[in-house]
Amino acid sequence: MLKNSKGFSSFAVNDIPKAKDFYENTLGLTVKVNQMGLIEIEISGSANILVYPKPNHTPATFTVLNFPVDNIEEIVDKLIDNGVRFEQYNDEYLKTDVKGISRANGGPNVAWFKDPSGNILSIMELR
Repeated sequence: MLKNSKGFSSFAVNDIPKAKDFYENTLGLTVKVNQMGLIEIEISGSANILVYPKPNHTPATFTVLNFPVDNIEEIVDKLIDNGVRFEQYNDEYLKTDVKGISRANGGPNVAWFKDPSGNILSIMELR
């Protein structure tokens, strides 16, 4: 039924201008405002991500957007320089180092951070 549909992802934020600034200037992504005033984050080789306003937005408790990277150390350092604060986890299931990178926890190296609306994003090293 939907086999040939070009699906895309979307998520809510509580402030479109702040979100646009964060995704464009802090993360360095190409962001455009569409005809409805929503923002679209351009993802290389994939469909755009639609970001829409929701005044009573409550962030999800899970990761809404993942960015594969070749060198997680390099990207974490650059994002920290741009003001990104990485999440720190230290429980029986998930541990991160001082930079916020989870290493060798049964999967790729991953680091989580939040956008201005509290949405959880990640970068993951795929080698």
